[in-house]
Amino acid sequence: MSELLINRHDRVLLLTLNRPQARNALNNGLLTQLADALDAAQQDSSVGAVVVTGSERVFAAGADLQEMAQKDLAATLNDIRPRIWARIEAFSKPLIAAVNGYALGAGCELGLLCDVVVAGDNAAFGLPEITLGMIPGAGGTQRLIRCVGKSLATQMVLTGRSINAQRAQQAGLVSEVHPVGLTVEYALGLAATMAKHAPLALQAAKQALRQSQEVSLSAGLAQERQLFSLLSATDDRREGINAFLDKRQPEFTGR
Repeated sequence: MSELLINRHDRVLLLTLNRPQARNALNNGLLTQLADALDAAQQDSSVGAVVVTGSERVFAAGADLQEMAQKDLAATLNDIRPRIWARIEAFSKPLIAAVNGYALGAGCELGLLCDVVVAGDNAAFGLPEITLGMIPGAGGTQRLIRCVGKSLATQMVLTGRSINAQRAQQAGLVSEVHPVGLTVEYALGLAATMAKHAPLALQAAKQALRQSQEVSLSAGLAQERQLFSLLSATDDRREGINAFLDKRQPEFTGR
């Protein structure tokens, strides 16, 4: 049985984490499959956006502790895991997480890495590593504090306690909350809306949004303007403007 299920919904790719016996724990094998699928989607012009989800009971309950327990300091320092996470982060098309149930540890970090999180009303987000004598190691401390702010991020990391979907939405970690059975449907709809837009504009917008968390305002404004200017040379920009003036739907080609 494959640990990552791959399905197409027109221009949207749906990736489903499928390790039910381990509550979708993200071991290196599953993360590699996820990175491979995103690499393939990156090169496939027919894919406009990707949704990643788990089951209705659990998104991903963390890293695989059995795998982690076998690694000493040397093995941890030389682990391929950071490189796998970097491959996932490098995906330049819209990446949406549809989260039902627990998103803990590495599962929460995967959600934080995605561009948008759509949650079921049973979702719970947390970084419980402190309870195991560890700290988050895949971006949790850095992305969570940028997402929800200092006080809540510190509380979550230092207590190991989770927050529910409603609190996560209030804090800015989640954009929408829906009944469990509709979470994936709404995420696919959101992804489809994004996927119909000009591919180069989507990539530029995603790049600018991500940079906003890493550079000063002035540097971010300069990069935004540079990307805005570069898009003026694309066929899709001309098509978008002409379609608007002609009162018709644009036909974007990714050029």
